[in-house]
This record gives sequence, structure tokens and C-alpha cells, in this order.
Amino acid sequence: MMDVFVYGTLKQGFPFHPLGLAGARFLGPVETLEPYPMVIAGSFYGPMMLERPGEGLRVRGELYRVEPERLAKLDELEDVGKPGSYRTRIAVGGQGADRVEAIGYMKSAEWLKPVHTGYLSDYQDRRFIPPWER
Repeated sequence: MMDVFVYGTLKQGFPFHPLGLAGARFLGPVETLEPYPMVIAGSFYGPMMLERPGEGLRVRGELYRVEPERLAKLDELEDVGKPGSYRTRIAVGGQGADRVEAIGYMKSAEWLKPVHTGYLSDYQDRRFIPPWER
């Protein structure tokens, strides 16, 4: 089992959640222990976080415990394998919770064309266009 931090379209109530995390064990709300740059970007208005710890804001999201076979589906939804889209380890914690090293999904700067927002701490934007509507 692996812990996964989600901050955007994989969160509850957003389009990718039923496809990748329905039935997964929800561990609770968390936030990054360091600031990270998260913005809405791209022609499809996707939430994207860059692996630049110390820049931006502490990002709020959700923590899940998933089995390895589910991770392949999450990678597919997050475009892992395409240039500039990857997963990494990120430190998160919740209210009164210990530090947890979780898998987090990141994009490189080439995905940020165009950028639609400044840095965000909590993704609530509803402009995302899922692949099946593009």
C-alpha cells in the first residue's frame, strides 16, 4: 500500500476522483509541509503543481492509501509518462497528524501554457476540461 497526496482533479467532487480513487481509503485532509507553486494552466484549465519546494504556498489536498494496481490508473489520469508529467515524493501533514511522505503528481514548466492564475493554496476552480470533452 502507498500513500498518495491529491490536490486537484483527483479530489472528492472533481472529475477524476470516481475514475481513480472511488473506494480507496481516505486518510484525511492534509497540506504540504513546504510551499509549492500550484496554478491553473493549460488550454484545459488543469491544476498543476511544480516541484519547487519553498516557492508558492502550502497546498491543501487529500491523502489516500492505495494499492499498487490503483497507482497505474492514477498515473494514466495524471499523464505520467508524457514529457514533463511525473510523480515524486512529497511531505504532507494534517491537523495534529504526523509528517507523511506521500506520492505527489507534478508537472514541469512546459505544461504551464498559458497560466490562468497566480499561486493557489486550495484548488476549487471548476473550469477544468476533462479529456473526454476536449
